[in-house]
Amino acid sequence: MVAGKAFPFPLFGIAFGLSGLAGTWTVAADALHFTAGIANALWIIAAGIWLISLVRYGLGARTVRQVLADVHHPVQGVFVGLIPASGLLLGARLSQYASTTGKTVVVIMAVLTAVLAAYFVHRLMLGGLELDQLHPAYLLPTVAITFIGAQTLATVGLPELGFASFGVGVLLWLVVGAAITVRLATRPLLPEALIPTFAIYAAPPAVGGNAYFALTGRPDVFQHAWLGTFILFLLVQVALIPTVAKLPFSLTFWTMTFTTAAAGTYGIHWLTATQPAGRDAWIIAILALVTLWIGWVAVRSILVVAANRRT
Repeated sequence: MVAGKAFPFPLFGIAFGLSGLAGTWTVAADALHFTAGIANALWIIAAGIWLISLVRYGLGARTVRQVLADVHHPVQGVFVGLIPASGLLLGARLSQYASTTGKTVVVIMAVLTAVLAAYFVHRLMLGGLELDQLHPAYLLPTVAITFIGAQTLATVGLPELGFASFGVGVLLWLVVGAAITVRLATRPLLPEALIPTFAIYAAPPAVGGNAYFALTGRPDVFQHAWLGTFILFLLVQVALIPTVAKLPFSLTFWTMTFTTAAAGTYGIHWLTATQPAGRDAWIIAILALVTLWIGWVAVRSILVVAANRRT
């Protein structure tokens, strides 16, 4: 049976993207010393959509066997990583207002993260996966969630575990990222529905950079080296814009939104740390760009859903 037929895992990307946008607004509000009202509203919306998505998926999956079948699906199964990824971010934000509850959510999601990372690495080791089935979203349940785990564990006061999660993320980025690069370089172009996952390929430098800022609080030699990888992957994404622009819009565009938000947040962290001339203007420009892009995806999504209901 096709993964998550009633409510497929990729649709959890909506809550994930909105959580990323909320995070960008939070960092910008701290840097520019303005109210966190918009950021908090976005966090509430993201949390609501995440919970609704969990309910929708649960009603569609119905059985444990079906859930396991969905996770094992060679193409869509990896998008299950979107669930704990959003949960980690939401738990970390909740911890700012309800410390114990938020910390508990983060720890639970971190455990789920470890289980998923181990499971998908185990699957890759056993073989049986067709090379053409491999795509950038395999970075979600392995690299992205371990970097996000590092960031959120540091946020809730568990930096030692955060560093451990960061180390796992670096290792898995080298291993899984290399396998994906081989697939992209040696096999035909990804199917149209998976081309938006190119953005996930560029996510690790931004997500990992944000995690390292959360762990250390300042740029050091390692962070400067990490910035170089971020710039390289950002330029690659810019070069891919003409390819993505040719795609018809679909809800899979949400898979591109978190990378945009994470990149914006990383940029704001650097502007805050280095205090260059025109810092505030640059932060506002980044915030506007991230918000316009994700806002456009949100509006188009609403129009698509409305059109489907009329037919």
